[in-house]
Amino acid sequence: MITLFHLDHGRLAQISVEGGLDVLPEDTVWVDLYSPNREEEKLVERLLSIEVPTRDEMQEIETSSRLYVDEGALVMTMAILNKPTSDEPEAASVTFILVRNRLLTVRYVDPVPFSQFTQKIKKHPVLVPSGEQALLGLLEQISDNLADILESATSDLEGLSRTIFRSNRAAQNHTDFKEAIDRIGHVGDLATKAKGSLMNLTRLLLFFAAQSDVNKDAKDRMKTLMQDANSIDEHARFLSAKVSFMLDATMGLINLEQNNIIKMFSVAAVVFLPPTLIASIYGMNFHALPELGWRFGYPFALLLMLLSAAVPLWFFWRKKWL
Repeated sequence: MITLFHLDHGRLAQISVEGGLDVLPEDTVWVDLYSPNREEEKLVERLLSIEVPTRDEMQEIETSSRLYVDEGALVMTMAILNKPTSDEPEAASVTFILVRNRLLTVRYVDPVPFSQFTQKIKKHPVLVPSGEQALLGLLEQISDNLADILESATSDLEGLSRTIFRSNRAAQNHTDFKEAIDRIGHVGDLATKAKGSLMNLTRLLLFFAAQSDVNKDAKDRMKTLMQDANSIDEHARFLSAKVSFMLDATMGLINLEQNNIIKMFSVAAVVFLPPTLIASIYGMNFHALPELGWRFGYPFALLLMLLSAAVPLWFFWRKKWL
């Protein structure tokens, strides 16, 4: 799908191109190419006189394949965190191409920053007087979205921490540690992918700032973006460290719970061992057993078994092992 954004007497007009198009409207600042087919790619290539990278080319990890100049057009590809609230968040590649002060975006996903930025520029068209400003606005929206995702993940981890380490012993015994580990893993996955996206954003900004034709205002905005990215990266590092601590603590609590269970079985085995031994002795089928014909032999054996079980319990209680 091809969507055009152009200024019309100071207002931002949005056009969805479904058929052919001979020329771009005047004052077009942004061309959004979403999940394009080959015909749409050819149309954009003809309108902008550039070569649109394929989906496989967008997945390349080499910096030279992600950030380069192609016949005067700046081609920049970065990974954007997508579906952060789902069970499987992903880092999807999006390509930004700045050609003749027009921005072309090529993407196969619909991350939240794109829809948020679209709504914003519809209300305030002055934010996108050119393709360069549209690119910076999108990057700022991506940065803000990453910050919101990490703040939400931190809040989720704080709530999980209170659940795991609450002082109520009875409530703690009912904690679902499997669910806790799943939630910790989800936050850790988010933090890792967010750090990767921030690294891509930093590289893109450094490459963009190095271009000689970038004006001073744009460089000032990029400098602020770099500072924001560094702050968010520090938050992501803190979150990763806390995820590691929470995972270690949860595994420790699981081990303690397992040890308590094994302790109960061990105590039960020791307590019932002497009565079992006594019952085994008097259960032997020998005629020469002294108490076999004794009238009080049966209650004596029961009392002996009870005392042999009580003595280990008293000993464990004195040692505070129970």
